Amino acid sequence: MAHSLSIPEIHVQDIQRNMVPAKLYQEAIRREPDSAIAASGALIAYSGAKTGRSPSDKRIVRHEDSENDIWWGSINVPIEDPVFRINRERALDYLNTCDRLYVVDAFAGWDPEYRIKVRIVCSRPYHALFMHTMLVRPTTLELENFGEPDVTIYNAGRFPANRYTSGMTSKTSIDLNLESGEMVILGTEYAGEMKKGVFTLMNYLMPKRGVLSMHSSATADRETGNSTIMFGLSGTGKTTLSADPKRLLIGDDEHCWTDRGIFNIEGGCYAKAIFLTHDSEPEIFDALRFGAVLENVVYHPEDHSVDYFDDSITQNTRGAYPIEYIPNAKIPCSAGHPKDVIFLTCDAFGVLPPVSRLTPEQAMYHFISGYTAKVAGTEVGVTEPQATFSPCFGGPFLMWHPGKYAELLAEKMNKHHTDVWLVNTGWSGGAYGVGKRMKLSVTRTIVDAIQSGQLADAPVEVDPVFGLHVVTKCPDVPDEVLMPKRTWADPANYDSTAHKLAELFRNNFQKYEAGVSEGVRAAGPKA
Repeated sequence: MAHSLSIPEIHVQDIQRNMVPAKLYQEAIRREPDSAIAASGALIAYSGAKTGRSPSDKRIVRHEDSENDIWWGSINVPIEDPVFRINRERALDYLNTCDRLYVVDAFAGWDPEYRIKVRIVCSRPYHALFMHTMLVRPTTLELENFGEPDVTIYNAGRFPANRYTSGMTSKTSIDLNLESGEMVILGTEYAGEMKKGVFTLMNYLMPKRGVLSMHSSATADRETGNSTIMFGLSGTGKTTLSADPKRLLIGDDEHCWTDRGIFNIEGGCYAKAIFLTHDSEPEIFDALRFGAVLENVVYHPEDHSVDYFDDSITQNTRGAYPIEYIPNAKIPCSAGHPKDVIFLTCDAFGVLPPVSRLTPEQAMYHFISGYTAKVAGTEVGVTEPQATFSPCFGGPFLMWHPGKYAELLAEKMNKHHTDVWLVNTGWSGGAYGVGKRMKLSVTRTIVDAIQSGQLADAPVEVDPVFGLHVVTKCPDVPDEVLMPKRTWADPANYDSTAHKLAELFRNNFQKYEAGVSEGVRAAGPKA
């Protein structure tokens, strides 16, 4: 229920708290001229010049209480407290010029023991509806007893940062103050900054409590409740493979692993909408109805149908919807300890095996590496695959050194007897341009065999280059497919390509060696 609310340093009289979606629709159509209602019932909104995150503009306040915890560098760039205060003042000054503000009070995390109370203060109904969708929505009683938030996000994205302020590199700044529990957004109206800001904060708070925060999808067995966690960068199949009607969906993007099991941080999903069709992803297509937000899409004015193939605004078109809009979602979004953890990689070099079982040390090594590959042809002059490494499969959102998250993963894996697997959804029979992408049906069969326990005692063969324990027998998958070298017409070319990728792994891992044990350092490629 929406009602007035008093917030210190905000002098606007008209502050609407937790407006229901129908009223936020009215507000958006009345106050944001470019907003519209799609034929499906979703609210169409636009984020202005910024249609994606601005990771180079993220700043963390350096403070003596937390500075020794933070993994400082290009991901976590420090600013001093006076600079934060300047940006906070700019945000408050802007928000105080508005005739109406919107507040969303909700939770990050489905587990009541670990969830945090989040308050969003914003000037756009679109932003309020987005975070109403993406956070865990409180009951009426929980809202009445909400109290003071643990973190407040001041979204003044329509107002720029002063790029001449110390530490600023542009008119955009996303600043997080861990000690005051505040986040300030200036110079970007992209809603995903709020979502990932909350995740960044959870990535700091949860490891302090011995909880592993994860950039992953998660599903659960309908009968046993055992869960599976799937890590993977964009394009590896994380979302596609978690959309399994045989299993319950816990979440598609952000989770935590505690001593009690796993829980989803979010109350909604934020799916890519480009090229979306009902045939390809029916659950997501049908979820983009009333209560959902469609971001930066193009629609036909005559009937308001959305053209999901039109990328004239951005390739990063998105849809945000409550997780309960997915038919097989488990509410509350929590489950037991994972029986399996799967690292998904799309290896465009075509040398990693379709499925390998990892030792605890290898799990930490590959978790910290976070490897996938981009295919050739995306840029002029690029003629071969490009390796991409993102630590813990979520580098832009880490707060501690990657070794901290890897240690937590190993600890929980050992305690709960969890198996960890590396699954290659990329190329077979040669690198991109020569071989072919692994069939989705083959990958699904492999994942099903992992989750059913059929691969727990499957025979393995140690790869001489990467040291991986390659599974050599999987039901309904041809043996030769499981051994990548056998799929190449030129074995010598396979060997040279494998050694090239191994060298890329070693070069990348050098930056993390000081923060991990000798056993983890030795778990990488052997040759």
